Amino acid sequence: MTTLVFGHKSPDTDSTGSPIIWAWYLTETGTPAKPVLLGEPNTEAAFVLKHWGLDKPAIISDVTADDKVVIVDTNNPAELPPSINEAKIQGIIDHHLLVGGIKTKTPIDITIRPLACTATIMHDLMGDHAATAPKHIKGAMLSCILSDTLEFRSPTTTPHDRAVAEKLAKDLGVDIAELATKMFEAKSDVSAFSDAELLRMDSKEYNVAGKELRVSVLETTAPKIVLDRKDSLMRSMVDVAKEDGADQVLLFVVDIIKEEATLLVPNDLVKQMAEASFGAKVTGDTVVLPGIMSRKKQIIPALKL
Repeated sequence: MTTLVFGHKSPDTDSTGSPIIWAWYLTETGTPAKPVLLGEPNTEAAFVLKHWGLDKPAIISDVTADDKVVIVDTNNPAELPPSINEAKIQGIIDHHLLVGGIKTKTPIDITIRPLACTATIMHDLMGDHAATAPKHIKGAMLSCILSDTLEFRSPTTTPHDRAVAEKLAKDLGVDIAELATKMFEAKSDVSAFSDAELLRMDSKEYNVAGKELRVSVLETTAPKIVLDRKDSLMRSMVDVAKEDGADQVLLFVVDIIKEEATLLVPNDLVKQMAEASFGAKVTGDTVVLPGIMSRKKQIIPALKL
């Protein structure tokens, strides 16, 4: 039986590339596997697929009790198929905090490490196979690391993430700055997306102080394109929150170049949260948060009321 490998809903580059990487490795080592996605990849991930000549994995909406699966780049049931606990989970590879709630039928392999990117962990787990991986697999690993570290600007970046990326780039003969620039330009092209799609594009669900939140992050080199839409985005937050069963949508627009985030402030709840969480003084419908770039390390741990 073929093992399905997938990441979280609203796939970014890491959740698109890592299933491809790990499915290749499993198949290479005798376990037939194929990557699948839980949604349409974002614009940066789509660029990476095209750049390295990778086929876009099939998109699935659920799994069955007969499916063998490996979960990557998440361990949060809210980001996974509805029937995930019924599937035959074989393993989890992740770099996020342990959420809990996943139930397995048998003991499984779990690797969760405090690194910036799932692909870095996979590179380590693959051992000698990483060195002999084909160009498109090495390219996927490099792209995932550059995406998750924001070309080493993110505070989640570790020296090991950087060392692995630089080794892969050397093997591939790739200029890191040039590749990263192309990736970030692709990520910044959001003109074709509706407000609701933007609010869900890179988002995760969290409960903070009894409030169900959809915490969305848009990383861009052209924040003005997104911020020019702030009025319509804030109006759309109401419908998105209602449809998704959330109390509030938080949208952080991360400026990759200036290394800061702008939080949209549509109401008193978000104002109160911004001031309590980040010590910010909110006087309008946006607030700039200098140095804030990482949802995982800087935003989620800080959120409070």
